[in-house]
Amino acid sequence: MNEQDLVYRLRERARIRRQIPGRKSVQENKPDRIADLLEEAANEIERRREIDSNRDEEERLRSSW
Repeated sequence: MNEQDLVYRLRERARIRRQIPGRKSVQENKPDRIADLLEEAANEIERRREIDSNRDEEERLRSSW
């Protein structure tokens, strides 16, 4: 995956946050709410990209008829 891609960067930042030993959420074995938000944003971007991709494909197929 392209390291410049926003989805990659969001997920990578979430992964890093979850591994920082000094973070309170890590020490207490609790969810990191910011990391969860980063993941949620990445998932939403991917979902919207998929919708756009499907829409583009449908339009391409329609125009080829």
